[in-house]
This record gives sequence, C-alpha cells and structure tokens, in this order.
Amino acid sequence: MKYKDYYNILGVDKNATSDAIKKAYRKLAKKYHPDANPNDKKAEEKFKEVSEAYEVLGDAEKRKKYDTFGSEVNFQDGYDFDPSSYGFANNVRYEYRTNVGGGYSDFFNSFFGEDGFDLGSIFGGVGTKHRRQSYAAKGSDVEAIIEILPEEGFVGIEKSVSIRGRNGEKSLSFKIPKGVKDGEKIRFKGQGRPGINGGSNGDLYLIVKFKKGSRFEIEGKDLFTTLDIMPWEAALGDEKPIETLDGRILIKIPPGIQTDNKIRVAGKGYTDRSGIRGDLYIKMRIVNPKIISPEVKKLYSKLRDVAKATNP
Repeated sequence: MKYKDYYNILGVDKNATSDAIKKAYRKLAKKYHPDANPNDKKAEEKFKEVSEAYEVLGDAEKRKKYDTFGSEVNFQDGYDFDPSSYGFANNVRYEYRTNVGGGYSDFFNSFFGEDGFDLGSIFGGVGTKHRRQSYAAKGSDVEAIIEILPEEGFVGIEKSVSIRGRNGEKSLSFKIPKGVKDGEKIRFKGQGRPGINGGSNGDLYLIVKFKKGSRFEIEGKDLFTTLDIMPWEAALGDEKPIETLDGRILIKIPPGIQTDNKIRVAGKGYTDRSGIRGDLYIKMRIVNPKIISPEVKKLYSKLRDVAKATNP
C-alpha cells in the first residue's frame, strides 16, 4: 500500500492552520474540478486526491490520527508499507459516491473507512457532511462575440443569436443599447452552462465588437471615413456630399488639399450613453478617373508640361 502525504498533496506545511488548509484545498479543487475539465481523467483523479487530502486534514480528529501515525515513522509520499504492521486493519471497505465516481485510496480506507464527507460547494463553504450528499456548483459562464456596425450602435438595434446547449439550439433576442461601446459586455443571466446538482446556471456574456471594413471606423466617440476626390477637385477645391450617421451633409474641400489630409466635422461622430457625440473625420484620397479618354489624357499631358515649367 502507498503512503499518502496529504500535506504534500495540498501543498501546505505540516504546521499549516485550518484556514490555510481550506484555502489550499479550494484553490486546487477549483483547478481540477470535473466541470472545468470535462473528459479529463487525470484532472478527475487529481480532484479526488485533493478531496481525500482535505477530508483528512480538514477534520481535526482525522488530522490528529493521521499526524500521530506519521510521527512514528518518517514516511515519504508513495512509500510502500503494510498498515496491519502498525495496528490498522487492511480489510476495511468504503464506498465513495459522488457525481464524478471513483473511490478513496486504500490508504484512506485503512484509517477512515467508516467515515465520509461531502464535497460541498467548490465555490463556497466546504463542510464534512454526510458522504452520500453531492456537491452543487454553478454552471460555467460563456462568452461570445457579436459584431455590429457603428450605424447600428448609434441608434440601438434588435439582434438575435442562436445558442447551442445540451438540449439543442435556441434563439435569444435582445436589444443592443444606443451608444454601446466597442468591447462592452452584455450579460444574460442564466443563459450559460447548466449548473450541477441544482446549482444555478452560468451567465452568457456577449462582447460587442464593431465590424472592420465598414464605412466608418470608430475610436472612442470619433468616427473616421474616407472620401475619394478627383485631382482637379483637390487642386481647385469643391463641395462634396457625404453620408453621416444621421443623414447626408455637404462639405467644402479647400483648394490644394492632399491625400490623407482630414476634414473635421464637429458633432457628427458616435455617441455615448449620455448622448454626447464625438466628431467625424473625413480623410481625403485623390483618385484618377476610371476611364481616361484621349481628351483627358491630352489635358493631363498639358498639365504635366505646365507643372514642369512652373516647378523645375
């Protein structure tokens, strides 16, 4: 039979207080909990091992009995020994019943075979109740990303998503609030993973992200868009219509503007929840006509010659 060093399993000193032992157990139980490690046999075995260690070290009488035995011989974890040689029975049977199955080690059974414990709430208080009770735990929270256009966030919009769970798919309709921010989370209570043994369901969090490549890019409350203009419009100046979040406006292009220069339109950007709006920045991009006719080509040639003469 293998000797179990329960202090080593929980990672605590032999002089650790009961609070330190409880804290260490809760940390490890959360880490190796079956709900957090589905279909992971190694994690399941580790969970049972730390639970067994806490069953002993978390109970004053069991810990005293364990410490008394350990003080007689300086056993190392995994040491082979015959418990009957030390006055303990080796034919005790113990049934360990929880949702994760399995049983206590022979080492535990030899000392505490007729005792048992409740796994308790891994996320709350842990007790030493009747062994046939099972733990209740809240289901896991779920996060998902939903992409929207700045235009949709500006006015607020109804959306729906499909959620796939153990009982199939279901549709969830909801309203994205006006002025929602990029990266903001919308919480849906009880729409996450199902709880265990009566525990409450987890929550669903939808993370709002603005789509890339849309007409507007957004930074905080400011919007950025691009306007294509012809070379003569850039050189001579012009007036051009442009769409904003709340309608079309006419902007004035100053003469001599260059590619990547920006025109700022105050108060035409995005909005926050309080209704305060940012600004709209229009970036210029000088482009050529898609079709260059012989006449246009002739004019460009003349423009090139004049420009060379003016700026040698």
